[in-house]
Amino acid sequence: MRPKFLALGVWLMLLAACGLIAVRTSYRTDMGDFLPHSASLAQQVLAGQANGGAASHIVLLAIKGAPVPVLAALSGNLAPQLRHEPECLDVLNGDDKSLAGAEDYVWRNRYLLSPAVTAPAFSVAGLHGALTNDLGLLGSELGLVMGRSLPADPTGEALDLANQLGGEQGPAAQDGVWVSADGDAALLLVHTVAPGFDLDAQPQALAVIAADFARARAATPGAGAAYLLMSGPGVFAVQTRDTTKSDVSRLSVLALAGAAGLLAFAYRSPRVLLLGLLPIASGALAAIAAVSLVFGFVHGITLGFGVTLIGESLDYAIYLFTQTARGGSAGETLARIWPTLRLGALTSIAGFSAMLFSSFTGFAQLGLFSIAGLIAAAATTRFVLPHFVPRGFFAGGAEPLAKPAFLLIRHRRAASGAVALGLAAGIAALLAHRGGMWDTNLLDLSPIPATAQQLDQDLRHQLGVPDVRYFAVFQAPDAQLALRESEGLLPVLSKLVTAGQLGGFTLPSEILPSEPAQRARQAALPDAATLRANFTQAAAGLPFNTQAFAPFFAAVAEARTAPLLNPSSLPPALALQFDSMLVRRGDTWVVMVPLRDVADPAGVARTIATAGPPGAGLVDLNRESDRLLATFQHQALALAVVGSLAILILLLAGLRAPRRVAAVAAPLAAAVTMTCALLTLGGGRLSIFMVAGFLLIVAIGSNYCLFFERSAPGAPGWQRAVASIVLANLCTVAAYGLLSCSRIPVLHDIGLTVAIGTFLSLVCGAVLSPPKAVTP
Repeated sequence: MRPKFLALGVWLMLLAACGLIAVRTSYRTDMGDFLPHSASLAQQVLAGQANGGAASHIVLLAIKGAPVPVLAALSGNLAPQLRHEPECLDVLNGDDKSLAGAEDYVWRNRYLLSPAVTAPAFSVAGLHGALTNDLGLLGSELGLVMGRSLPADPTGEALDLANQLGGEQGPAAQDGVWVSADGDAALLLVHTVAPGFDLDAQPQALAVIAADFARARAATPGAGAAYLLMSGPGVFAVQTRDTTKSDVSRLSVLALAGAAGLLAFAYRSPRVLLLGLLPIASGALAAIAAVSLVFGFVHGITLGFGVTLIGESLDYAIYLFTQTARGGSAGETLARIWPTLRLGALTSIAGFSAMLFSSFTGFAQLGLFSIAGLIAAAATTRFVLPHFVPRGFFAGGAEPLAKPAFLLIRHRRAASGAVALGLAAGIAALLAHRGGMWDTNLLDLSPIPATAQQLDQDLRHQLGVPDVRYFAVFQAPDAQLALRESEGLLPVLSKLVTAGQLGGFTLPSEILPSEPAQRARQAALPDAATLRANFTQAAAGLPFNTQAFAPFFAAVAEARTAPLLNPSSLPPALALQFDSMLVRRGDTWVVMVPLRDVADPAGVARTIATAGPPGAGLVDLNRESDRLLATFQHQALALAVVGSLAILILLLAGLRAPRRVAAVAAPLAAAVTMTCALLTLGGGRLSIFMVAGFLLIVAIGSNYCLFFERSAPGAPGWQRAVASIVLANLCTVAAYGLLSCSRIPVLHDIGLTVAIGTFLSLVCGAVLSPPKAVTP
């Protein structure tokens, strides 16, 4: 009795420790956490824009379901409410307050911000030219704006800065707010405090927006039928998290229910049924704890992958329970089958271990999750279960489930011909496949529905939010040098705009100039007496009253001695934009300049490389995404090959005969080949996650083939061995088959691949494993 309770006590303590870690761990669903650690500067930009760029804080709103006047009134009621919410940095809807913070910052600091502030600009000639230009503008469509700003800004610094920072043209306006081109919706743009991937704060921000909309609708006459549409990175992140949670919960329950139903039919013992679930619980908790301790968090996709352990973790208990003879004990059975069980577990672990070396965090998590889970499941089966299986237990309902397998083995010759024909057809289909074997479209890997993607694209177009693809990127050892290099890039990019190679750009130094540039501009401003004298001479002969420009003289005098601007001087919306363009990474600062409407990428890249700061270059996010996907594909294939070789080496060490290794490997190779052919049938393509599925087929199927290889038809216990393989396969196929119903592409692809492949492994193992003679 002592070993029994010792094993139980140790198991319970380890289980409690893993459970405590699992409760306290952090769970994430942001796809950026699933990507590799960025090695190149270009990949750093890609990861930075995905995880924390200014675009990740944007929530796009569209209000529909009412006439335009009602929509405008509703937008006017909603925007002020949102501006008072602590979750919102900035709210733009086209009204007078939409850009008030940025406009005030530019107006108060125009003489420190403007690169046009030079000594010649405030000379007699420079001021005369500015005043002459003002006369022309007063007679244009900008006359009303100029009339208000002219007494305080005759040199036009604020207007020029507004044009520089304004970027893209905004949406159409009606009744004082932004509306869609077809008048079907009122449009708003919200900057949230939390970035889109912050799944603790982002749901709260979205809930606040929804609650404020409900209040604004109730307060707006005729708006009862109006409804709100939201889009943006934060919305997608929350939807992905909810979808992941829903799928994991739903599929876990269904997989457990299916496995419990199969085991209840096979075992017909509630006690043994519950014992069979212990390796699942042990494996899941140990896997979560291991991933949490190594990575510091568990990704939602990794957790969803844990559904697959329900199938494979049951295998060990199924082999033990089903192969226990009538009147025998579980301990005797374990002593007999443990060498095969151990070798099968080691081959699975060897296959998954290759995934640990992936630079992709998510892929490495999947590998560690599987290894830790399988070790815990195998250890629970080895050290805990035999002590609690009732004496005399016999799985009477297992063998009827294996009748098709018995029939297949009895007609092995005919069945092997059918398998050979299927394999030949599969090889022919793969050789005849056209159009590329791999799916290289990143959108196919996205869990976001196509309708949501289309809504986001439509709202971005209506709001004039640029879809920034290109960035000018360079590094500097400190922030001030980075800003000085940014200022040096201004004339380079301006020439590209003039040449039509580039539509526009925004530099961090336009929002916050370097300290040397600010001091130089202060030094360029004349003292009060000189400025007044120069202005009086410049205005001679022009219809301007010098006394009316007292605000201008006061503003220049104030700017001459004003404290230098720093990041804390920026209003929230501009601070967010600035922080996304100037990012500290370790000991260096990375500048990322978004470029709009790049017409000649090659020409722009050459100009930036030759005339820009040292080491500057052009980053194409689309190309980097494709390159990242290609890297993942190549790495996944290499790791799958390495994992398969590790399995073969282990089999050779355990079986000690190449012929026996071939008897195990040949059915697996046939199953993988036919699975690949089925997945690409009709022009289909393989996703990068299906490579992990192929590795899983080899890892799981090797267990089946090992038992087939070591079993002799007609020998004592042969039927129970086959029945255990069939029952294990049914549970595995059921778990992975359910996983293929997931709305998350990575889970769907792995589930579909492994469900097909493990079933074919069973068939090929039963048919292609060479028959053995019964030893007397």
